[in-house]
Amino acid sequence: MKKRVAIIGAGVSGLASIRCCLEEGLEPTCFERSNDVGGLWKFSDHAEDGRASIYQSVFTNSSKEMMCFPDFPYPDDYPNYMHHSKLQEYIKTFAQKKNLLRYIQFETLVCSIKKCPSFLVSGQWDIVIEKDGKQESAIFDAVMVCSGHHVYPNLPTKSFPGLEKFQGNYLHSRDYKGPETFKGKKVLVIGLGNSGSDIAVELSRLAAQVMISSRSGSWVMSRVWDDGYPWDMVYVTRFASFLRNVLPPFVSDWLYVKKMNTWFKHENYGLMPLNGPLRKEPVFNDELPSRILCGVVSIKPNVKEFTETSAVFEDGTVFEAIDSVIFATGYGYAYPFLDDSIIKSRNNEVTLFKGIFPPQIEQQTLAVIGLVQSLGAAIPTADLQARWAAKVFANSCTLPTMKEMMDDIDEKMGKKLKWFGQSQTLQTDYITYMDELGSFIGAKPNIPWLFLTDPQLALEVYFGPCSPYQFRLMGPGKWDGARNAILTQWDRTVKPTRTRAISEARRPHPFFNLLKMFSLPVLLLAILLIFYQ
Repeated sequence: MKKRVAIIGAGVSGLASIRCCLEEGLEPTCFERSNDVGGLWKFSDHAEDGRASIYQSVFTNSSKEMMCFPDFPYPDDYPNYMHHSKLQEYIKTFAQKKNLLRYIQFETLVCSIKKCPSFLVSGQWDIVIEKDGKQESAIFDAVMVCSGHHVYPNLPTKSFPGLEKFQGNYLHSRDYKGPETFKGKKVLVIGLGNSGSDIAVELSRLAAQVMISSRSGSWVMSRVWDDGYPWDMVYVTRFASFLRNVLPPFVSDWLYVKKMNTWFKHENYGLMPLNGPLRKEPVFNDELPSRILCGVVSIKPNVKEFTETSAVFEDGTVFEAIDSVIFATGYGYAYPFLDDSIIKSRNNEVTLFKGIFPPQIEQQTLAVIGLVQSLGAAIPTADLQARWAAKVFANSCTLPTMKEMMDDIDEKMGKKLKWFGQSQTLQTDYITYMDELGSFIGAKPNIPWLFLTDPQLALEVYFGPCSPYQFRLMGPGKWDGARNAILTQWDRTVKPTRTRAISEARRPHPFFNLLKMFSLPVLLLAILLIFYQ
């Protein structure tokens, strides 16, 4: 009999998991509490209990070529950065074309997931679900948790003395849907992440005054990078990742800070991070520096305390007569249907091997998909995680011992602190992480072999963008269209912007850029050698 796998949530991680289970001959059943697929990207005009919530104006921060399912490119005419409605359209098309909808039970709430009495031997789980007010339970051989981490808001009211006597209203960014209700108001946004910046910029067109309070600052990046190309198509490359990992830390840190400050000098805008070299996720906002220059958004330090009508900042300045405070303070991890000790098995920290498998359970039949965060896109990451998990459940891949997994978690935690600092998120370097996952299932691209057998493709794979197609290029789950998708990715990138074509499309030449980069040091070295002869 086929192994039965329960999948919690029908967002991008859940859909990837259904598809990967089918590829491995497993029998998936997906439980989704709403009436449609999409998860985070399924917009609602009000925040719904137990579901992720986005605002009307949300656009993606990853470009389309970097955030597709690896064997399912976006249509040529899709914009590089998509409104949430466009991405939801793509997600629904993927689910339909891959025939995944038949495996989803909509409007079904998962109440609890518990180990069966025979778990030590069988690894099975007893799952209680609720539909139309009626509960029922079923036994599954494995579980894939795909319910995301943008559901339960972090509202740190106890960190702000005096908030209880503040006479204005306050809300979490989860409850923000648009700027109309804030017209003519004075608004304080607490938190300088992507949501906080988006909301502040949007409010600045209607509100009387907008301030952002930031405890530690942040790098702010534009989606438009070198020569007008999408940032991730230029930045997320194997060669760039290689340099970051082999250069001495002080050189790598200096280059990183210099690149982050290329667009504008963050210290002049009050945005400079307290620890600049940390690779914490930057803010993507094309308008924030302009709104600061125009005087309609101001950046302030952390709030020391609230009074009835004002906020007093740590530098002693005061924002008077505030009407509303919006807490853009992120989310906490919570899986109310699952015993906390499974995910947080040590010191209340998330303890997962490669951010997926809880190492201390007796049978490896549970996986968390889509929890890890990096500068890469969520869809290809979830796809590769799901492929590995499905292979583990199908017994075509084995995991290391518990001790080896715990040792790896400790080692990665040290690197995480060094690169990303102290944070609640499971952050990692995108390409390093994807290659690790790929190596477990034989899907990591073999670069030396490509240079020997297909130099044109190898140059694009190594020096060009590390697009999702690379992880369906070889090995199990190989997609025959991957090579062509990689070689034509720049064509699809420029297609939607070339609406007035007066010359041939131009594309980056990373290899020649590399030669240019090294030409100056070589020239200087030659001059020094001639001088000292």
